[in-house]
Amino acid sequence: MRRPAPLLAGAAIIALVVPLSLLWRTAPAASPPLAGGGTVRPSPVAAEASLIERRVFLPPLDPARGPEVEDAPRLVGIAGRLPDGAVAMVRAADGTTKIVGIGQAHDGWTLKTLSPDAALFTRGGRQVRSFLPAPEPETPDDPAADSEAQ
Repeated sequence: MRRPAPLLAGAAIIALVVPLSLLWRTAPAASPPLAGGGTVRPSPVAAEASLIERRVFLPPLDPARGPEVEDAPRLVGIAGRLPDGAVAMVRAADGTTKIVGIGQAHDGWTLKTLSPDAALFTRGGRQVRSFLPAPEPETPDDPAADSEAQ
């Protein structure tokens, strides 16, 4: 009986030689090396003055400096759980305060959406975002009591 070892060895050699010969024949030619080893410098590009002066980022949104709409309701508070069960407490131009839910109207302005710090009101094609007022800094009533607590 013949041993299969010589046949397996021959098949293994052929399995290694054939792919290597195919790869050797199709190897791309190497590109010639750069002469002198100099550095490549980019060509200067003339920038327009408008591109240099243009701001990259917008200034942060400051509710105090936002556009004011005279008759838009002012947001004075938000109660409930966002996004479904919350209501807005708004103050109208005449000073009255009313609780308004999403989709309800107050002085012609409809409350569209609520976020943790703002409410979006719409009337016709106009939209106004009303922000909560900034909290006032707390001042101690009695400076002596404040120093004793520390």
